[in-house]
Amino acid sequence: MKSYMASASTIDRKWYVIDASGHTLGRLSSEIAKILRGKNKPTYTPFIDTGDYVIVVNADKIKVTGKKLDQKIYYNHSDYVGGMRETTLRELMAKKPTEAINLAVKGMLPKGPLGRQMITKLHIYAGPEHDNAAQKPEVLEIKY
Repeated sequence: MKSYMASASTIDRKWYVIDASGHTLGRLSSEIAKILRGKNKPTYTPFIDTGDYVIVVNADKIKVTGKKLDQKIYYNHSDYVGGMRETTLRELMAKKPTEAINLAVKGMLPKGPLGRQMITKLHIYAGPEHDNAAQKPEVLEIKY
């Protein structure tokens, strides 16, 4: 019996819309990463991007447990001496609510060119409206 390996010509990509309101950041991000990677399909191949496109709406309405809003810190460095910047999750959600989901999902994808290609299929919007209606996305209910 031969193992199935997907190729670029056999990949069938779909568009999904996920409503993030009321979902927990980490659990939602892991489900999004699975879809972007293609692990929800029987044609999954580790070294090829077989995943689907994901549109996340209401990103500003995600929730986190515990004291993560004040204790979770995102670090950024400018590569200059003393250029370290710290941002808490509360500050990040106030300035750029889409960035928290983007960073969480990006950390769950493979590192390197394959992961950078996968993250481009993620579209995050803070409000309930999105610009990808022409792609006719299917609504996807996340259950965990």
